[in-house]
Amino acid sequence: MRMAEKTRVLAVVGPTASGKTALGVGLARLYGGQVISADSMQIYRGMDIATAKPTAGEMQGVKHHLLDFLDIEERYSVAAFVSDARKLIGEIAAAGGRPMVVGGTGLYVQALLSNMEFQPEEKKNEVRALLEARRTQEGIEALYAELCKIDPAYASTVHVNNEKRVLRALEICYTTGKTPTEYRAQTVASPSDYRSLILGLDYRDRETLYALIDRRVDRMLEAGLLEEARAYFAACPSATAAQAIGYKELAGYFAGTCTLEEAKENLKRATRRYAKRQLTWFKRMPDVHWIVLEKPDAEEARQAAVRIIEETGFYGAADGRQTGLPE
Repeated sequence: MRMAEKTRVLAVVGPTASGKTALGVGLARLYGGQVISADSMQIYRGMDIATAKPTAGEMQGVKHHLLDFLDIEERYSVAAFVSDARKLIGEIAAAGGRPMVVGGTGLYVQALLSNMEFQPEEKKNEVRALLEARRTQEGIEALYAELCKIDPAYASTVHVNNEKRVLRALEICYTTGKTPTEYRAQTVASPSDYRSLILGLDYRDRETLYALIDRRVDRMLEAGLLEEARAYFAACPSATAAQAIGYKELAGYFAGTCTLEEAKENLKRATRRYAKRQLTWFKRMPDVHWIVLEKPDAEEARQAAVRIIEETGFYGAADGRQTGLPE
């Protein structure tokens, strides 16, 4: 008996400001796709400017999922993303569309496409409480130093200020007895349910990407980032969402400890460092087909992606169905 063909899932990954949104939309329009966002901050309502959430114009009528659906005080896990994304993939494929995962949160993409399994939440509560208490008493720097000793390879992909990931990594260590690197390797318990093709977007000269990041920060401030950040700090300063790049770098300006120009430079520097960590993660993922550009060119990126799709036989030639567009 012939086994049913696996659902095909196209993924577009890369660092912030690289052009993932435009490439994902272009491919969705060409191949009849719908976009499932894999961004751990674009899930929050109202965080439009700080997270560079795609506008209606940028979406060009393509359906996007897992954007703008949580309040800032709510938590969202990798396990929740995988569960939600798997459901959407099934629904999109059943309706004749092509699911496409687009985003820069590498753990989300890798967990979804590698069939990663997760611990039940109840097993983690006690360890999590202890780690939260230690963070309060010792500070996140001490916990990060501990993670560096336990798993330096994983720690190199995490910034010390990313408290959520530092705590989660140590939580894995103390609930499983394995390092995060070992745990990720072991949790792929069975072959993926999907046939996936991962496209990575990057630039030959890193300074080109950094220039794009700097221009994006300037545009974000012109678009009203200060007002958006001030409103969120006032509404819920301790929420996970308020720690997003784009908000926390402005805290000093609001507190009067630095100038706006200094805050802007801090934001640019933090975003460049984040892009570097994203690239480190994606470069370690297997089977990524990289599209390396000399300069920003959405059409060149799309044509390169189409060549890869056709050379691998992933979809074949574009069929013009455009099922990702509303009727």
